[in-house]
Amino acid sequence: MKIARRKFLEQAGFTAAAQTVLGAADASAIVVDPQPLFDISPLLYMQFMEPLGASDSSVEASWDYDRDDWREDFVAIARDLNPGSIRFGGLFSRYYRWQEGVGPVAKRPWMRNYVWGGKETNRVGTHEFVDFCRRVGAEPFYCVNFLSDGEKRYRSMPEGNRSGDAQEAAEWVSYANDPDHRERRSNGAPEPLNIKLWQIGNETSYGNATFTKDEAIVHTIEFARAMKARDRSIELIGWGDRGRGGDLWAEDLLKRAGEYLDYVAIHMGIGPTRQDTVLRGLRYEREPERAWQELMELSNNVDKRVGELEQKIAVGGSDARIAITEGHLGLTPSHTNPILYEWLTAPYHARSFNIYQRHGARVRIATAADFQGNRWTNMAVMLPTPRGRSFLMPVGSIARLFKKYNGSQGVAVKAPSGLDIAGSRSGGRIYLHIVNVEYRRTVEASFRVDGMAVTRGRVFEIAPEDLRTYVNENQPDVFAPRETALPSGPEVKWRFASGAVAAVELDVREA
Repeated sequence: MKIARRKFLEQAGFTAAAQTVLGAADASAIVVDPQPLFDISPLLYMQFMEPLGASDSSVEASWDYDRDDWREDFVAIARDLNPGSIRFGGLFSRYYRWQEGVGPVAKRPWMRNYVWGGKETNRVGTHEFVDFCRRVGAEPFYCVNFLSDGEKRYRSMPEGNRSGDAQEAAEWVSYANDPDHRERRSNGAPEPLNIKLWQIGNETSYGNATFTKDEAIVHTIEFARAMKARDRSIELIGWGDRGRGGDLWAEDLLKRAGEYLDYVAIHMGIGPTRQDTVLRGLRYEREPERAWQELMELSNNVDKRVGELEQKIAVGGSDARIAITEGHLGLTPSHTNPILYEWLTAPYHARSFNIYQRHGARVRIATAADFQGNRWTNMAVMLPTPRGRSFLMPVGSIARLFKKYNGSQGVAVKAPSGLDIAGSRSGGRIYLHIVNVEYRRTVEASFRVDGMAVTRGRVFEIAPEDLRTYVNENQPDVFAPRETALPSGPEVKWRFASGAVAAVELDVREA
């Protein structure tokens, strides 16, 4: 199915510019056009789970081996985080053989984690992962072993062939979704697992050992045909990010394989570009305001990359949607920079979420962090010692806030200087995700909705006085939002503290 290129470009341009002036208004007003622009995807706030071996025990650290079940505190916090979907895979998928993670636990072989070090027990396999997703209300989806993304070394590892072909991926679809699949039923699941989302390939264009673009497209078609032959209702995600030559693969991928694909994926690992950056190591501690400004600069790259991909998709007239299946703020020391515990990074994360939502006509799946772990700092959920209590990192607290208070349709917003805003609505309620990107300045703003009257409002705000406030297991709730009713009157106003992140609800009626 195709859409008119001009029509999409007009829509995308309006969506991307959703903070432009929508009519005469003073410079301090937040002005909402309540006309719905697009439906907001329930999968927009996803999470990404990957076994990280010796570098971060992640999945193994999430399992309570005394109870032989997921950690109760992890399930509880993930349910509260409420991700629309959870993806399992990453680089791990290049050597993961799904059959080793089903069947009696005692007979599952351990496997070597080639990228991240150490070994994995396979205690968490297909059944356990799907069960976790169902418990927390998320759609499960897997990244399949896509001939190891072209890395030939995995065909002849000391432990044997770790590369999976199209037949293996198709068998996984049958195992999960065929109502009469004998092996799944014998493994204690008489009903289908109904896994509808599958990604073909992970970071396939990165590095020199992976597929060329032409090879990847040929094999994408091969995998897609084999997998959809087992279940035509599944939705497939193809890889469309930059190749070693610097060009985005999305346009050529969709021209040749678009009939099989529902989404095109890129990853959003954004890191410093300045040579003299203060975001490496601990330099930010001496210059926190400069760190703030650098993070705001980096968030512009998120907007640029999404817009570029939209244009590439639109040129071919495709109706494929965008899936950002991995994304995080990439800072050194690798994955362990302590600034990610601090509210200093919060406006970067919040603005990234706003960018994805403003581009919601195309962006249907997105994430801004890895999911869970006990060492890496670019996680949404931090897992302390097995007896500790899981807590949300700043990026997780923002994801929870924005996911909980959000509408079903995107709307355009005019934002005053100093505020970054994404708007949505459900019926007679308007939702605004607001970030004060000023390091030192409070921003006061009034609220207006074109053609409608605001009858009531609430603000759910995270606004620490010190922007270097941090979270840890001793103060796990330091970034819990504070709820306040908006003052009533002829003009509804609110003062957003510097660095504040807020979700605002406005009840409206026809004026």
